[in-house]
Amino acid sequence: QDYTWEDHGYSLINRLYPEVGQLLDEKFQVVYNLTYHTMATLRGVDTSVLRRAIWNYVHCVFGIRYDDYDYGEVNQLLERSLKVYIKTVACYPEKTTKRTYTQFWRHFKHSEKVHVNLLLLEARMQAALLYALRAVTRYMT
Repeated sequence: QDYTWEDHGYSLINRLYPEVGQLLDEKFQVVYNLTYHTMATLRGVDTSVLRRAIWNYVHCVFGIRYDDYDYGEVNQLLERSLKVYIKTVACYPEKTTKRTYTQFWRHFKHSEKVHVNLLLLEARMQAALLYALRAVTRYMT
């Protein structure tokens, strides 16, 4: 069964600790929606599809998949070096080096690469919370 932040995690954490639920949700939304509408040298770009692909790829790495998402987007939008970087930072942060950082998106701005880091770390946090909150839900029922 799907156990999503929007449908299950948020409501449970809100019941257990109301202030934290709202703060976490706002934090996830701010990072998820953050954009300068640029990609490398291009301006006026809608990056929402790319941001969604990064978020869902991080969740996928942790075993969370959504039936209503086309994972073909991940393979179309995320080049191999970016996937390697995301997996390294999300799963083995201690192995992250400057070299791994410089290997992906070589022509992109530093701020765009930092945004990738923000996205993947928040998605990782949400994935961990989903596992923990699902365990709490099972315990309570």
